[in-house]
Amino acid sequence: MKTAVRPEHRPSPAAERAEAPQKRNDRGLLGRLRRLRKWNMPAGVASVLWLVVVGLPLYVLVLTTLRDRDSYFDEGALSLPGDLTLDNYRTVLESDFLTYLLNTAVVTVATAAIVIVLSVGIGYTVVRTLSRTSQRIFQFFLLGLAIPAQAVIIPIYLLITEMRLYDSLLAIILPVSAFCLPVCVLILSSTMRDIEEEMYESMALEGASQTRVLFQLVVPLSRGGISTVGVYAALQAWNNFLFPLILTQSRESRVLTLGLYDYVGQFRVDIPALLAAVVLSIVPIFVVYLFARRQLINGLMGAGGR
Repeated sequence: MKTAVRPEHRPSPAAERAEAPQKRNDRGLLGRLRRLRKWNMPAGVASVLWLVVVGLPLYVLVLTTLRDRDSYFDEGALSLPGDLTLDNYRTVLESDFLTYLLNTAVVTVATAAIVIVLSVGIGYTVVRTLSRTSQRIFQFFLLGLAIPAQAVIIPIYLLITEMRLYDSLLAIILPVSAFCLPVCVLILSSTMRDIEEEMYESMALEGASQTRVLFQLVVPLSRGGISTVGVYAALQAWNNFLFPLILTQSRESRVLTLGLYDYVGQFRVDIPALLAAVVLSIVPIFVVYLFARRQLINGLMGAGGR
């Protein structure tokens, strides 16, 4: 005897459609509650504090450049100025600022070019030559990471003087390039080691010379590391202060880091004009860093590879 099976009670399609928005709302509410539970309160507070620490100096820097010198000393740095003015920027541009900017640009571009060319050649030699000599050369370059520029400034001064390069832009370019090479060789050698050995072997089977392998295989596949090296060398050259201070003297060879002293006198300091010069000197290298920051970070993170 067969017993009748009662069919399960199912809601009508209209009832399912009515309950669907309520279920979605419940799921959305539960999702928001879960996200709130995962939110790290100490990290949020620390982020806000860090934003204040970073944002307050930028606020003072930009706002001070838009006020005159008297109102800055009378009202204070954090007060809102009554009248905004661009006279500080006009004062800076009417001085020798453009000459300093051009000298800094020449030093930066030349340093980046020298560092890229030398570090690509040295890195390729270190990676593809398995002899002890190449490894000793690599270790020799890494020793430069432990030598501060301040410790060897007197020998550098004597060398530059003997080479009759004192008070020239080349006197800045050569030492800055030399101190950039250890880091740049480390970055590029790590990048080139990531290239598969099969690619080198296939190029060798085709009868390619070392020069062809370098320019047709290694350089295209190492563009990220080369970009990192270029940006790093450019930042070091743009912001360098020690070598221009010691190795140059005349205004014709002065760069931006020394040109800021024009607004500092023995008995007075024109702080709004000084900060206006700082803002104008930051803009070019900040734009370069803005477009290349990802390559710079990725290249530095990859420097600890194989």
